[in-house]
Amino acid sequence: MLTNPQLLTLTQWLSPAYPIGAFSYSHGLEWSVEAGQVRDAESFAAWLSDILEQGSGRNDVILMAAAYAATPEGLAKVDEIARAFAASRERLLETQAQGAAFVKITDAIWGDMPTKLTYPVALGYAAARQDMPLPQVAAMYLHAFASNLCAAAMRLVPLGQTEGNRVLHTLAPLCERLAEQALQETLDDLGGACVLAEVASMKHETQYTRLFRT
Repeated sequence: MLTNPQLLTLTQWLSPAYPIGAFSYSHGLEWSVEAGQVRDAESFAAWLSDILEQGSGRNDVILMAAAYAATPEGLAKVDEIARAFAASRERLLETQAQGAAFVKITDAIWGDMPTKLTYPVALGYAAARQDMPLPQVAAMYLHAFASNLCAAAMRLVPLGQTEGNRVLHTLAPLCERLAEQALQETLDDLGGACVLAEVASMKHETQYTRLFRT
């Protein structure tokens, strides 16, 4: 289990106050709303659960676990694979930019962080350096990922704060279950089935009016 200092450190890493700019990315949601694919709480919950279970949420946990266990030499290979699984230029920007920001601030405070890691790889590496138990890190990462997208949906759909938080509450058990399942898998199990979400991230690159970077 997480000790209190570990819990507070992980909470800090995943909080909106940690300067990685997660609030500026919608993961393609902005285009999905524009296209009418996401239009209310029900359709948003379905979109987000698919992203978590069949898309980058699950993949991120697999990559995080691989980084957690990697040697310094193996870490670069894991990061290379993480970049290869970014399905569009904007998805690559999202994971690279957040990873670079996470590395910069974490290295300045805790030290021992290599440069130029994608976000889930950087988090997995940092969690291992702090001896944090991986199952709790993975579950809290997925919950923070879902929380950021719920905040985006509140502005884009738009959803009220009550509806947005109801979706997040409903998906919390899924985050826990996915963390447990993904940690039993390896890099060979990476993959996804969220084709429309990947297309949305490509369409967003040329969307005329944008609030988010992805």
